[in-house]
Amino acid sequence: MAASGAYAAKLPAVPEWLNKGDNAWQLTAATFVGIQSMPGLVVLYGSIVKKKWAVNSAFMALYAYASSLLVWVLVGFRMAFGERLLPFWGKAGVALSQGYLVGRASLSATAHGDTPRTEPFYPEATLVLFQFEFAAITLVLLAGSVLGRMNIKAWMAFTPLWLLLSYTVGAFSLWGGGFLYHWGVLDYSGGYVIHLSSGVAGFTAAYWVGPRLKSDRERFSPNNILLMIAGGGLLWMGWAGFNGGAPYAANIAASVAVLNTNVSAATSLLTWTCLDVIFFNKPSVIGAVQGMMTGLVCITPGAGLVQTWAAVIMGVFAGSVPWFTMMILHKKSSLLMKVDDTLGVFHTHAVAGLLGGILTGLLATPELVEIEYPVPGVRGAFYGGGARQLGKQLAGAAFVVAWNVVVTTLILLAIGRVLPLRMPDEQLMIGDDAAHGEEAYALWGDGEKFDASRHDAARVGGGLERDGSVEPGLAGVGARGVTIQL
Repeated sequence: MAASGAYAAKLPAVPEWLNKGDNAWQLTAATFVGIQSMPGLVVLYGSIVKKKWAVNSAFMALYAYASSLLVWVLVGFRMAFGERLLPFWGKAGVALSQGYLVGRASLSATAHGDTPRTEPFYPEATLVLFQFEFAAITLVLLAGSVLGRMNIKAWMAFTPLWLLLSYTVGAFSLWGGGFLYHWGVLDYSGGYVIHLSSGVAGFTAAYWVGPRLKSDRERFSPNNILLMIAGGGLLWMGWAGFNGGAPYAANIAASVAVLNTNVSAATSLLTWTCLDVIFFNKPSVIGAVQGMMTGLVCITPGAGLVQTWAAVIMGVFAGSVPWFTMMILHKKSSLLMKVDDTLGVFHTHAVAGLLGGILTGLLATPELVEIEYPVPGVRGAFYGGGARQLGKQLAGAAFVVAWNVVVTTLILLAIGRVLPLRMPDEQLMIGDDAAHGEEAYALWGDGEKFDASRHDAARVGGGLERDGSVEPGLAGVGARGVTIQL
């Protein structure tokens, strides 16, 4: 019996250009990246902050994820991966019609010399989804810098504007066929586009929004470290899709990238933990999660371009350089001390992303680079690229930093003329209940008295009456449950 529908060997269900393996992997990779945000970072943000900010922090991540999708399919995707409008920007357009989405994926501005444009072996819809997950997580990461005080209405206005005016520029310039792509700046999977951007933009936003309350800055203990570890674990496992999906195919580079990603993350976590033990005499669980994060970030710009021994080296640097900037340099810098970057996104993403870009400029092998980049002669400095490639990496980083500082500033100044960027102090004292009218934990005894007679009456109504009397140990006591201060 002839196959039909989704299993047909020919058009329309399975065009000749469709590779089912590549399509399946790309959709899987997109799902992995989505899990990093939802629920990964939502859980991590909701647990790593103090109790009174758990709902607000989780919601900021949730809102950023949802709002990004509509903006992405309406105009954002084609601004980042469409036809060239400017050297750093693509032409805006919708990505909603069947005719566009079921056709073969194509990055029209990526043609370079005799090398044709990039055309993955799956539909445009798959590419739109995969790249959306990258755009969304960038905004979610940025939110980590302004947790615990940003006006939620201002955040709701900020997310679509920043996605359109900042993220799309970096994505087109480095990935979509912009001037940095054709110049040969290496950013395999977002060390610059995602992490350097979110770290710099987050730090800039933290400056303009202003600091948390003094009491929150001095004591901001996580309300649930175990959930924080769970969120971090989802982030780590999801990175297989983050870096494994970057080649747009289930190829050799994807395999190398996933292995390198895990090696760098493990090495960085161990390095950070060892430094905590050496200097503070005990390992920090929060520090371990930060070390994991910096290892993942640092390897991202070179995950599919470097050998695995190089991933170990990158992991050592990822666990030590951001540790130094966060634990030592931060306390000695008046600027870093002044700007209240809630989760240290500047250190874990901007510093680690820049570090990864520089190390990629040193360690990228010509054989792996040739698989991913059409520009001839691009390779790490240690493989014949010399200072030229390192200079390109630094120049690309400078462009990303400058653009994000300027555009983030302009967006926030514009929003600030209409909405306050920071919640008023009286609301900051309260937290979630003031911002949302909701609280994260409904713990018995958290401000409630135990009504023994009502409790006993409920038991009677349920057919559990013993002798019609109240338990002797509870009668007249007005007992309270234990109030847990988080």
